[in-house]
Order: sequence, then structure tokens, then C-alpha cells
Amino acid sequence: MSPRASAIFTLASVTIIGGFVAYAVYFDYKRRNDVSFRKQLKKDKKRVNKQAAQQEESTAIPFTTEELRAALAKVRDEELPETPEAKEQYFMGHVGMGEQLCAQGPLFQLSAALSFYRALRVYPSPVELIMIYQKTVPENVFKVCLPLKTLETLSDTATDSHRTDQLGREYHFVVHRRGFPQGLGLLRRLHRRSGTGSPILEVNLRLCKTRYLPLCGDCSSYPKHPIILAYPLPYFWVGICPVSGYYDVFPRKSMNVSVQPAPGDATKLRKVVVAERDFSEGEVIYKELPLVAALDADLEGKGTHCSQCLRQIEGDNAVRPESDRLNSVYCSPECQTKAKVQWQNLLFGLDSVLPEDLDNGMSRLTRQQRDEAQTKFTAWLKEQDKSLPLLTARFVARQVALETAKVLPHQSGALADELAEATIAGDEYSLYDHMERLRFVDGNVSEEETKMLCDVLGAALPGLDKSLTDERHATYNGKLAYNAIGVVLGEGRDDRPTADRPEDETRTRTPHGTSRQVGSGYYPVSSYIVHSCAPSARPSFSAGNFELSLIAAQPLKKGDEITIAWVDASQHADETAEGARRRRRIELARGWRFKCECSRCLEEATDGNESDMGIEKDESRVEDVVHRVETGTSGEAYLRSAPTNVD
Repeated sequence: MSPRASAIFTLASVTIIGGFVAYAVYFDYKRRNDVSFRKQLKKDKKRVNKQAAQQEESTAIPFTTEELRAALAKVRDEELPETPEAKEQYFMGHVGMGEQLCAQGPLFQLSAALSFYRALRVYPSPVELIMIYQKTVPENVFKVCLPLKTLETLSDTATDSHRTDQLGREYHFVVHRRGFPQGLGLLRRLHRRSGTGSPILEVNLRLCKTRYLPLCGDCSSYPKHPIILAYPLPYFWVGICPVSGYYDVFPRKSMNVSVQPAPGDATKLRKVVVAERDFSEGEVIYKELPLVAALDADLEGKGTHCSQCLRQIEGDNAVRPESDRLNSVYCSPECQTKAKVQWQNLLFGLDSVLPEDLDNGMSRLTRQQRDEAQTKFTAWLKEQDKSLPLLTARFVARQVALETAKVLPHQSGALADELAEATIAGDEYSLYDHMERLRFVDGNVSEEETKMLCDVLGAALPGLDKSLTDERHATYNGKLAYNAIGVVLGEGRDDRPTADRPEDETRTRTPHGTSRQVGSGYYPVSSYIVHSCAPSARPSFSAGNFELSLIAAQPLKKGDEITIAWVDASQHADETAEGARRRRRIELARGWRFKCECSRCLEEATDGNESDMGIEKDESRVEDVVHRVETGTSGEAYLRSAPTNVD
């Protein structure tokens, strides 16, 4: 293989994660939430368009569409290999041939592009390979290769086409030579015919820019789909039409519950969990694993509990990784493997974060930088003596792991298991979709904390350090702090350290009281269960690990709202009923910033003054984008404020 061909695959290891994944986890958040980001983009629009117009002549492809179609027709008549081994050999051979033809000069420009196009035809993730080509293939050849791929699926004269993607989702595409906004009428007609309430993704292929165009108040879905890069047609619009919305596929039907708007809430911003069949008292409603979990800080690294599933480890049966800054241990090889894939290796290990065939020595080159970044971050975590920073870091790491698994050409073993466990409806909805819709109270992180975590990510794969901002990090912290559920094994423990001041105490949702837990986790479905001091259900961890079993505390009928106690709602032996009420309400106000108005609290109310609670109303909220969608303000008003073409 030529040196340049080898460089393609070395750079692929970085580009797949550092570029595509960073785009997936960072750009979409900025586009939806950062008003100043959108304003700055609008301010730069004229300047960008002017520069593009000046460059148009110099970027023209030296071949006509007819010439490209003729060349494409010949290639498409060729038989493609069928087995994975044959495809790999075919791919490697044509990439190497393309590199050799590039070195022969401009006369071989089309032949070189055709070689890269042949390789593209058998690559499992063509969009990611296009992004790699853009970084490695000579510009004049890349500008020919990309139209070949586009012409394979699109017609220059097409105006409306209906297709189904690899996930079975229906979508429409429009190719139009008129620029925005002249083509908007065509898009609106298409949108009305599709009847799915899906936003249109506008891709300016000349400028390599994109933006969302929500065309009605029902445009509530922001699916993840490939972005086609530079191609000299003026505009290309894609509207993805998911088969169903988020709450149509979440929770899974097998869990026997649904998430519905809270009764009486016209805004639809508050959600509750509702039973989808009858349950008798003591019956298991569902079982749920957390998307991310962490031991309490005083137990992490002590060797007594599994750092993955939080199970207590008896005797000398702990499984220890070769490299781990936190001295984490595991109850089984299976838990160690899961942890390594999800978070451990990226945050605290030194093994390659990519499969061996894609690493190409990258892990050796970054080893020292990773070691230094992890050492600093781990020391800081231990100084904080709190589990929330670790829980947040693990969530970020697992998000990266999932995006990594999606774009790798081969998914098997632990990677395949990871995709199946953390996604629903194929890969249409994933970790970010769960997190985005959660209620939260604003969290706080220091610039130092964000920088240290970004240094750890960037040292593992260049580019990941750009995927997390102070604002987003604080939002993750706030959401996990607000929604985490405490894991209490058996009767719970009685040796958990307490904070010097009650207001500094870490609180998680558990009817046993946070002092009894060994750790906490984020459970996507259970996070929607609202609090009641007279709950209709209770969480149980009877499996001896972090698996949550939701148990009916009373008979439930189909359609009944399910509630749990977020705090210890019992009346202690040394408390009066009034004292117990005051204690739990103060704890709820400090931990979740609301004044409980459940039926029990209202029945036990006295004339006492509660102004010292410091809470007058529920201070939790949802993100701005969720508020816009749920309240129906994402139509024309949002279209006027939508971001202009962005990278």
C-alpha cells in the first residue's frame, strides 16, 4: 500500500471519532440551544456567500455531467464482491490504485476518482468515508469522486422522490436548482404531502453548509442522518420522516408503561408514567438498567463493589483491569468488558479506543498525553469526593462510545451489544434523545473541570476535546443530579459519610434515603416517574446490582399514573406527623427545588409558616428546544430565528 493510502486509514481512526462523532455530539446541541451562535452565523452569511461566489469559477469540475454519467455507467456494470473478505480486498486494492493514479497527474484525474468511487461502493459507511476522502484525497480528485456517488442515487431532473433508508424510515428528497427561499414553496408542498411533521434538512452542497428548516409546529423530531459534503449543485434538501415519534417507541412496549403529558398541563411540558395494563400489589411493573451509574465516592476504588453494576464483591473475587486510574474493580469479566467499552478505557485506560485494524499505532503515539491528562483528572475527582462529576464524565464517555460504534465499519461482540442496549428504533434515538427531554435544575461546573475532561477526551482522539462546552457540561450535571436514582442494596448501608452542612448533601431519588445507597444511576424510563409522599410504586434492587425493579405498592389499573417517593417519606420513631412532613418537604426543596403538593402533604398541612423552605414554585425546567416543540412555537416564528447555513 502506498504511504498516502496508509495515511488515509491512519487519519480514518481520528476522523471517524474526532470529526464525525464530535460533530454529532456538539454541533446539534449548539444549533438548537445557543442563540448567540445563531446570531453570529446570520451575521456572517453575506460574507460567506460573497466568498463562495468568488471561488465558484476556481472550483468548477473539469467534466460535464454527461461525461460523469458515462463513466459511472461503466463502473456500475461491474460486479461487486459478495463476501466480507472479498469486499475488504476490493476496497484496499482500489484505494491503492487511486493513490497511484493521483501521482500520475491531471490526465488521470477521472480514473483516480473512479478508483476511489469503486472503494466507496463497498464501504459500509460511505458518508464517513467521504469525510475521510475530503481530508486525504487531492482536492481536484475529490471534487470528481463525490458527484459520482451522488449521481448514483439522484437524478439531475428529479424534483420529488420517495425512498426508504437502511433503518426502514421513509423519507423524501428534493433536488432543486433555485436557491432558498425561492424553493421553500416546493418544500412546504412536500412537507404537507408527507404528513409526518418532520423538519427538512437543507444542505447547500456548493458551500458545504447545512441548516434545519422546521416547517410547522409539529416538527418535533431531529433525526440523525448523513450530511453529504461539497457538490456543485446549488441546493439539496432532505426531509427525514421517521415512522413514529420518540414517545411512540419509548418506553419499549414490553415495559407495560407509557410516558404521557401530565393531566391538566396544557403546555405538555410535564410528563408522567402511566400503567398500560392492570397490576396487583407487589407485582413487578418492569425492570430497567441504567444508561450510566457510579458508586458513591467513598466506595469507588475500595475493592468492595463492582464499578460497573455496583454489586457487592465477596472475598478476593474482584476482577481488576490492567490499567485504571481509579483502581476500579468488577464482579465479573462481563462487567469489566462492558465498562471498558462504555467509559473505563476512554477515561481511565490506555488501550486504543478504536479496533486494532483502525488504530494503526495511534494509541502508542497518544499514550503519554493520555496518561498525563488522566492523572490530573483522576486526582481532581478524588479531591471532590463526590460521585456526580464521575457520573457525568461516564455519560459523556458512553455517548462517545455509542457514536463510535455507529460509524465503525464492523460491529460485533461488545460493540454490537452496546448499540443494541442503548438505542431504540434502530439507531434513530439514542443517549442524547433521552437526555435532551429531561427536566432539570441548572447545574454548575467550573472551567477547570470541563477543561480537564476535554483534555482526557482529546488525548484519546484529537477533536473530541471540542465536543463539550462549559454550558453543555453544566446542563449534563444538572440533569443527572436532578434525575439520578439511588441504588440501595438489601436494607442499605449505615456508614455513608455525611456533608458538614445539610444543604451540601448529595441527594438522589430513593425512598430509603440517600444515606442508605451505595451509588446512583440514570434510568431513562424511571426518571419520568414523579414524586409522591404516598407513592403507588417503589424501586427495588433485588437482583443485588443496579438493575431496578419497579414494584406496585398498591393495585393499579390501566391508565393510572405511577409515582414513587424520591425521599424517605416514612415517619420516624422520634418524629411527629408534622415533623416528618416538614423534613421530607425541606429535603425535596433542597434537592429538587419544588414544594411538594401531593395528596398526603395537603392532607397533613397545618397553619405553620413554610417561608423558610426558600421555594415558592417548581424551579425545574426543560431545554429551550423542547419547550418550543411541546408548546407549538416551532413553526413560522422559529423558522425566522432558525440558524443560517452552518458548518
